[in-house]
Amino acid sequence: MSRSSSISRSTGRLPRTAWALGWVSLFMDMSSEMIHAVLPVYMSSVLGFSLLTIGLVEGVAEATASLLKMVSGVWSDRLGRRKTLALLGYGLSAATKPLFPLASGAAGIIAARWLDRVGKGIRGAPRDALLADATPAPLRDAAYGLRQSMDTVGAFLGPLAAMVLLGWLPGRLRHVLWFGVLPAVVAVAVLALGVREPQRTRPPAGAARAPRGGMRLPRLADARRLPAAYWMVVATAGVFTLARLSEAFLVLRGRQLGLSLHWIPLVTLGFSLVYALSALPAGLLAQRRGRAPVLAAGMVVLLGSMLALGGDSLPALWLGVALYGLHLGLTQGVFAAAVAATAPAELRGSAFGVFHLCTGLLQLLAAVGAGWIWERFGAARAFEAGAVLAGAALGLSLLARAPRARRPG
Repeated sequence: MSRSSSISRSTGRLPRTAWALGWVSLFMDMSSEMIHAVLPVYMSSVLGFSLLTIGLVEGVAEATASLLKMVSGVWSDRLGRRKTLALLGYGLSAATKPLFPLASGAAGIIAARWLDRVGKGIRGAPRDALLADATPAPLRDAAYGLRQSMDTVGAFLGPLAAMVLLGWLPGRLRHVLWFGVLPAVVAVAVLALGVREPQRTRPPAGAARAPRGGMRLPRLADARRLPAAYWMVVATAGVFTLARLSEAFLVLRGRQLGLSLHWIPLVTLGFSLVYALSALPAGLLAQRRGRAPVLAAGMVVLLGSMLALGGDSLPALWLGVALYGLHLGLTQGVFAAAVAATAPAELRGSAFGVFHLCTGLLQLLAAVGAGWIWERFGAARAFEAGAVLAGAALGLSLLARAPRARRPG
C-alpha cells in the first residue's frame, strides 16, 4: 500500500492520487466539452448528417472506447502498471484535439471523434482501477464521487469557455476549437507528474502473465472468475444505459425547440452543473446508507428526465436537462464503486474493462435505436421509450438490491 493510502486510512482523508486523478479528469473533460458541446449540431446542420447517422457515429465511437477499456483493463492487471496505460490513453486523446479544428469535412471529424474515443478506451479502466488501488475500501464511494464530480466540473467549464470564446470571436469556430487543446495538455502533465501508482499487489499463482513481446487478448477464464455480485452490478448498469439517451440527443432536442447555436452549449452546461454538484454527495450518501437506495433514486430521476424531455416547451427541456444531470450524479460514481467492491483486487482492471464493454455496447444499441425512433416517430416517442426502459431498470434495481461495499480483511 502506498504511503498516501496509509495516511488516508488513519485520518479518513482521500489520498493525493484521488485528488490528482480528479484534476486530470477535470482538465481533459473541459477540453473535450469545448468541442463536443456543439458537435452534434455541427454534424446535423453543417454536414447534413441524419439523426440515425449521428446516433450511429456516437454509438460506434463509445462502443470502440468500451471495447478498448476491456482490453486495457485486462492488460493493466497483467502488466501491473496502470498509470502507464492511463498516460498512453490521455496522451492519445490530447493528440487528437488539434484534429477537430484541422478537419475540412465529415471524414476528418469522424476520424477525430473515433481516435479521441480510442484514447478514452485505453485510459478508462486502468484509471478507475488505479483509483481503487490507491484508496482504502471505506473511502472508495467518496473517491469515485469526487472524481466524477471534478470530471463534470470540467464538462461544465468547457461549454462555458466555448460560449465566452464565441462571444469574443464570433463566427470563428476553428479558433475556438484550438483553445480546447490547452486543457488536454495540462491533464496529461498532471497525470505524469502528480499521480503515483501504489505498490502492485502480486497476482495469484494461477493468473495469466503478459507474454514477452506482445499483448495477450482477454480470456473467457478471466470473466468466469468474477463473482455473481459483480455480474448483477453489470446487469443493472446495462439496463440503466439502455434507458438513457446520450447527451447528443439532448443537444439536438434543444436545437429543435428553438435554442440558437450560440446558446446550445447551455444544454451541456445545465446537466454538467447538476452532475458536478451531486456526484460527491451521492458517493458520500452511498458510503453511509448503501448503494441500492441511491441507484433507485437515480432511476426515478432518469424516468422523470425522459418524460420532461419528451415535452414540447423550453421549461420542460430545462427540467429534463437538470434531472438528467442529477441522474448521472446519483449513479455513475456509485456504479464504479460497486464494481471495485465486488471484483477481486487482482482482476480489478479486467472487471472495469468488462463493465465498460457491456455498457458501451448497450450504449451503441440505445443510440442507434433512439435515432431510428426519432426519425420514424418523432423526438417525443424516443424519450418516451427511454422512460419505459427507465421504469424497467427501476424494477430491476429494487429486485437486485445492489451490493454494499465489502469490509476489508
